[in-house]
Amino acid sequence: MATELDALIAELRAAGGDCTNVEVKSAAGGLPQSLTSTLSALANLPGGGTIILGLDERSGFRPVPLSNPQDLKQGLALKARAFTPPVQLDISDGTVDGHPVVVAIVHECAPSAKPCKVTASGAAYLRGYDGDFELSALEEQAFLATRQPPRFDREPVDEATFTDLDEELLSEFLRSVRERDPRGLGRFTDDAELLRRVGVTTAEGVPTVAGVLALGVHPQQWFPRFVIQVSAEPLPGDAPGTRARNQATVTGPIPRMLDEALAWARRTFDTTIVSAPDGTVHDRLDYPFLAFRELIANALVHRDLDNWSAGLAIEVRLRRDRLVISNPGGLYGITVERLGHDAVTSARNARLVALCQHVRTPETGARVIEALASGIPTVRTALAESGLPPAHYVDAGIRFTVVLHRTTSTPPSIGLNESEQRVYDALVQGPQQVTDLQKLLGLSPANIRKILRALRGHGLIEQLGGRGRSTSYRRPPE
Repeated sequence: MATELDALIAELRAAGGDCTNVEVKSAAGGLPQSLTSTLSALANLPGGGTIILGLDERSGFRPVPLSNPQDLKQGLALKARAFTPPVQLDISDGTVDGHPVVVAIVHECAPSAKPCKVTASGAAYLRGYDGDFELSALEEQAFLATRQPPRFDREPVDEATFTDLDEELLSEFLRSVRERDPRGLGRFTDDAELLRRVGVTTAEGVPTVAGVLALGVHPQQWFPRFVIQVSAEPLPGDAPGTRARNQATVTGPIPRMLDEALAWARRTFDTTIVSAPDGTVHDRLDYPFLAFRELIANALVHRDLDNWSAGLAIEVRLRRDRLVISNPGGLYGITVERLGHDAVTSARNARLVALCQHVRTPETGARVIEALASGIPTVRTALAESGLPPAHYVDAGIRFTVVLHRTTSTPPSIGLNESEQRVYDALVQGPQQVTDLQKLLGLSPANIRKILRALRGHGLIEQLGGRGRSTSYRRPPE
């Protein structure tokens, strides 16, 4: 526990503030009233969170005297019972810089019981970055919707007919099914029967939600917010008052939307001139197309389709230092920690995912997805090969966000080899331990330690902790 607490405090000090799953309070005057909203928000957060009492954020998370830690622990336990369902806590004593603190691990509320509400007021809260926000009626509906297995993609689109399906996409879909699954779905020689059995249409021949989204002529006729909203931050040379550049709304069925999103990226991503080992010179995009394609395809097939999210779009925002992709609906059947590391295939929209394994994009003829749990590993590999730090994934329960960071070059006077550059770039996200870097980069602990010593020797990174305490490494604050 002491080692984990030391590492957590080092991370908070390096970041200069609280993070999404950690709340720090001084509690010098007793148990803060604001913990009511924090307990609800952390209980609703995937994975839960941690509360630390006895540190002052404004002074760099330095300890403050606690008059009676035992009273604080009893107050926390009492407050935890003032929620529906009650908040589950593990409360313990800790020490920071030789001073006592109180540490409370807040366990995530069971999905079937979310959202966790304040019993007296009926209010429920959602965690933002260093802040708690009361759930709107729409957000509360999102939590209630997760209590049942999602089946919205199987519903019929009552006003649609077979003529609302795209002939070109449908033809390629049928060919792909019969080619790849000849003894399964492909054995049905009648097109109408095959489409019914695969879930493109109902028994009455009416297109389903999955069928319209994957193969429809224009799904936005019924689902106007099943779109991708893309925009890029203005450049320094843009006209005064410019709010965004290359702003667009991408519409159409999933395969055509995927093609158009890639076309937007080609028009919008900046390029860097790089030299290859053989002396040739090439243009390299700030973000690899392969990673972008996988992330957009995942957002299209895994976004929430229930009524609560009908007014929400997938959003792509290109900032000067990062690329942010966000879609309604959190992770389903897997956690951020397991994402890309376990060979787990989990689908919120099972019928839509099954269809998109056979749906091909008109531009390239490639399948939209493979559904082999290979997407996130592909993203990780593509970023590493482009010299970019690993992707940062944020699951807020009802929204999922991916952040890609641009390459941050080392000083020109320092030449790093490929592995050293990968470790250096990985530290752009904040302090990392050797085990963290091992999971992110796939390098051996011995190799990582050797690289860290070399980077410290160059003055590029600094060590936090050590000498019997948990050790992490970070890039010096700019």
